[in-house]
Amino acid sequence: METTNNDQPRVTATDSAIALIEEIRKDHPDILFHQSGGCCDGSSPMCYPADDFVVGDHDVKLGEIAGVPVYISASQFEAWKHTQLIIDVVPGRGGMFSLENGREKRFLTRSRMLAPGRDQEGWRDKSGNAKGSRQRKPACATRGRATDVIKSLGTDLIFGGHDAI
Repeated sequence: METTNNDQPRVTATDSAIALIEEIRKDHPDILFHQSGGCCDGSSPMCYPADDFVVGDHDVKLGEIAGVPVYISASQFEAWKHTQLIIDVVPGRGGMFSLENGREKRFLTRSRMLAPGRDQEGWRDKSGNAKGSRQRKPACATRGRATDVIKSLGTDLIFGGHDAI
């Protein structure tokens, strides 16, 4: 199931992320993303060859970025359903099994509260980055507290990987 909120996509990507996706697709033409729920790779968006990852019955398709499907578990979706996920790239090592590993760049998920009537174009600066992102990691969504953290901050968040602040 692909989800939207008032015609606002649930998932988008920065130009840097799209460039890295295109680089990866040269080696692995058919890929997908799954938003990790934590554990070893933090809350990183994980990029896999499409035939190496089994999408579960309870996974939710958030949408596509650069023609690549993006999934999240139903429990994670429930915690993050009020947000738009923005896939970005930062320097560093990717998740152990994620295809960007070894390229000295890694995918990072930023999130933005979905708001009725919010102008999507106003959500990024000229570089394609989310405006006003806080360098803060939310409480573990699998414990059901992330929604409370997001509501209490009422602003942008980023999450992903162990070196996120």
